[in-house]
Amino acid sequence: MQNLYNISSTLVLHGYNLPSEAVIPAFLFASLSYMIILFCNLILILTIVLNKSLHHPMYLILLNLPIYDLIGASAFFPQFIKEILTDSRTMQYSACVAQAFFIHIYGGGTVFTLTAMAYDRYIAICCPLKYNTVMTNAHIMKIITGVWVSSVATMGVLFILLLRLPRCRSELTLTYCDNPSLLSLVCADTTINNIYGLFVVAVSQVIANGMILYTYLQILLACFRSKGTDTKAKALQTCATHMAVYLLLECLGLCTIISYRVQRISPHLRRFLGMSTLIFPPTLNPIIYGLRTKEIRDKFIHFVKNKILPF
Repeated sequence: MQNLYNISSTLVLHGYNLPSEAVIPAFLFASLSYMIILFCNLILILTIVLNKSLHHPMYLILLNLPIYDLIGASAFFPQFIKEILTDSRTMQYSACVAQAFFIHIYGGGTVFTLTAMAYDRYIAICCPLKYNTVMTNAHIMKIITGVWVSSVATMGVLFILLLRLPRCRSELTLTYCDNPSLLSLVCADTTINNIYGLFVVAVSQVIANGMILYTYLQILLACFRSKGTDTKAKALQTCATHMAVYLLLECLGLCTIISYRVQRISPHLRRFLGMSTLIFPPTLNPIIYGLRTKEIRDKFIHFVKNKILPF
């Protein structure tokens, strides 16, 4: 079929069309953003891994969040920086599929991780006496394994369905690769792909939003019933941090998904929404959790004072 359509293995991407005077500022912005994401997420990972006092269920689940952020950012930024510097508008099809796969792994895995974190907070605040019994190491490993298996399996099936279809175009409408843009290259019936994609989005959103809505309503009720001011303030602070991270990802992610379904939306807006999902959450997540979570903040300050600045 590929010979029939004479398909090139090289894809043509829509460039950013930057004027010459904007190349250096754009390069600096992209490079600085990527370095901040790498630094902040690696610091968060090392802080949790190197401090045994943080080896609790909440932080072990949280550990997956910066890992997914690094996957998404590393799938996007190197190609982004290369395009800015070289004004290259070509990319190998295999590299494009790999980029799209890891970007989708980042999105799905982050949603599942935040849902697991909401479940952990629900047990800790609403059923504190049962917490140590329920959230055992074995149970935590099952949750983390379930998060990874769910994200890899659902996205794996998505891309298996994509790769089975013949491709007869080589020009992408976006400046990076994802499943909808790769489907636009196909000259075949994509009904099964569209149904499966919408099914995955619908099921994951129903499960994630339903669980988070239920758990946080229960947490709020438990906080208002509690007579301990300190306990209530700490619980509300934890919930506010988690909700801020979740709402940021959900708003950007859903707006991006909707933009693909609405043809009248400007392609520039569609690109901006897609890039925002890959830039802002990975940048802000470790900063939010590092600054708002007292235990992580204290351990990081202690590490800096004793290991980096011992004088």
